[in-house]
Amino acid sequence: MREDFPSIRALIHAVKINPTDLDWHRFLVAVTQENKLLGCGQIKPHYDGSLELASIAVQEQARGHGVARAVIQELLLRETTRPLYLMCRARLESLYVKFGFHAIGLADMPPYFRRISRAERLFNSGAKPEDRLSVMQLY
Repeated sequence: MREDFPSIRALIHAVKINPTDLDWHRFLVAVTQENKLLGCGQIKPHYDGSLELASIAVQEQARGHGVARAVIQELLLRETTRPLYLMCRARLESLYVKFGFHAIGLADMPPYFRRISRAERLFNSGAKPEDRLSVMQLY
């Protein structure tokens, strides 16, 4: 809902993930009984026709309680178009493997993800392997 958007934006910034193209219409939110935001996520379309599981974020105090899992499961139930892609730090791959995603190489990426991956390789070349960008795909 529109009234959730300021909280969504604040959470995305707090967890330091990509804040571009945040459209409240696409977001699924998890909230407390008091309607306080616990976590969120979206399915984001890209110019090349690809779809991305994106903006998965959980408030620090709510982590470890299944909020991200619930958000991801519900988004995957709602969006049945495949393939579906996501970007994450390499250290988080194991989380997404549980949902059927697998890491892919540059040659298998749609244009949007290929462009982002190339830029990340250039600007983040000194990062530790676990902090590098991983693009994953679900069929």
